[in-house]
Amino acid sequence: MSILPPNQRLLVIVPAFNEEASLARVIAELRAALPGVRVVVINDGSHDATPQVAHDAGAQVINLPYNLGIGAAMQTGFILADEEGFDFAVQVDGDGQHDAREIGRLLQPLIAGTADVVVGSRYLEGPGYVSSTMRRTGIRILAACITVLTGQRCTDATSGFRAANRRAIKLCAMYYPPDYPEPESLVVFRKLGIRAREVPVSMRARTGGKSSITAARSGYYMLKVLLAIGVMMLRRAPRLREV
Repeated sequence: MSILPPNQRLLVIVPAFNEEASLARVIAELRAALPGVRVVVINDGSHDATPQVAHDAGAQVINLPYNLGIGAAMQTGFILADEEGFDFAVQVDGDGQHDAREIGRLLQPLIAGTADVVVGSRYLEGPGYVSSTMRRTGIRILAACITVLTGQRCTDATSGFRAANRRAIKLCAMYYPPDYPEPESLVVFRKLGIRAREVPVSMRARTGGKSSITAARSGYYMLKVLLAIGVMMLRRAPRLREV
């Protein structure tokens, strides 16, 4: 992996719930883009062949006992990255929407030391990925709220295409929001002095399976996210040992 400095290691974390239709392609693309990379699939209580597909594709598989949600799945991956001393961790969703060839773009600010967490944004350089009108509106409102609360520009608070350095890995292994981790974590990072920034990335349509957030449910989802963030702002920052 020439994109990494010498002697530094990367773990790719793929949270997956019922992604048997797309997972083999996701892992194949990761291995093609990053030869020799360690890939761990966190099987979040899938009811289909997700764990077998991941295993057959050559990924490490960690099976959660039942569907705990993406927050718990990602924290499991961060715990592994922390315990095994990885320098960087990248989240790639199991639905095939993220382009593995753009991982280097996420890692560049981490390697340069200008950020602790990098979020791949679909909207930083324009309209980006085309989704339902309701969902786009919700994402814009949520991004505006995150921008106000953190004092830092946010265009894609729900993006699951992210990279973290060692400092952020240790934090996320100790605490990671369980309910709506992508937007909530940005608030937590700000409170705890973790530097987050966005870089532009592309996004593709799902290669298989169905999203748990339909167009009809997008507004309700965004309302719940905003309420959760509001509650989080009223709480003290998590008490963690120095990271």
